[in-house]
Amino acid sequence: MNSAARRIGRTLALVLPVVLVLSGTLAVTRVPWATTTTDSQMLTASSGTASTKANPVAPQEALRKRLLVELQEKDPGVALTDLQKATTKHPSLARHCASIARDLGRAAVAKYGAAHRAQAYSRPVCDTSFATGVAGAQ
Repeated sequence: MNSAARRIGRTLALVLPVVLVLSGTLAVTRVPWATTTTDSQMLTASSGTASTKANPVAPQEALRKRLLVELQEKDPGVALTDLQKATTKHPSLARHCASIARDLGRAAVAKYGAAHRAQAYSRPVCDTSFATGVAGAQ
């Protein structure tokens, strides 16, 4: 009895992964948004016929732009909080944190027109680089 159970277990261990892979492959080929007409055109990454070329934006530049817009729409405190959250969530952005915070400091002075008003939002994000940006904008 023990050898029969072992044989069934081995058979299932070999057959079950094959069945799962095949059923998954068949399920993916029958998606409802796949078009069956021949008039659709697919471009590959190496195709030179694309009408526009995408310019990839570095993550730190995308973050910088987003935070500068947020600073203009809300206040520097919100932007600095989001900067700290972003560097905590993505540690690779930490090396760009100081330059982004300095840019936020300069933008805060430009928004409020006075360094003392911008300095009121200063926080210890990125070793007080925000304050350095405020002082440098005077």
